[in-house]
Amino acid sequence: MEKGKHSLTWREKLEKEMLPELVNVPPKWSTLIGKGRMLIPTPLLVDAAVRKIPKGKLATVNGIRHYLADESGAYMTCPLTTGIFLNICAHAAEEDKINGKKRITPYWRVLKEAGQLNPKFPGGIDQQAAYLRKEGFDIMTSKSGKRFFVKNYEQNVFY
Repeated sequence: MEKGKHSLTWREKLEKEMLPELVNVPPKWSTLIGKGRMLIPTPLLVDAAVRKIPKGKLATVNGIRHYLADESGAYMTCPLTTGIFLNICAHAAEEDKINGKKRITPYWRVLKEAGQLNPKFPGGIDQQAAYLRKEGFDIMTSKSGKRFFVKNYEQNVFY
């Protein structure tokens, strides 16, 4: 590493100064999903949406994308940047916890589609499952034993 340079902390990545953008849905995508405006969110926008999920409730990544699109008047929210920024807010939350913060972004309440746990979150499936069990959710395993889900997650969806 060069002298005087440091890699950014997760918190610095989360708070990186940037503005959301509304762009046209890329032509390659528009044939599959339709034409319209697409929101390119910011890490802080994704983080704010996750912070709104109350204890005892869950959200899917697509639910968050739909919420952000509705809030901005867009047709859709970019799935790629949303996923990247969700990962940043999850790691920033764990960094905050290590630094002594008591109230952190409840990223573990965000599930992949069909209620699936996210192996890319900090601590992987085990940590997300532990947080969810602590909040009273039951975790099931797929027949193959490779994927994990929240049982009856649909009953607790916030968005």
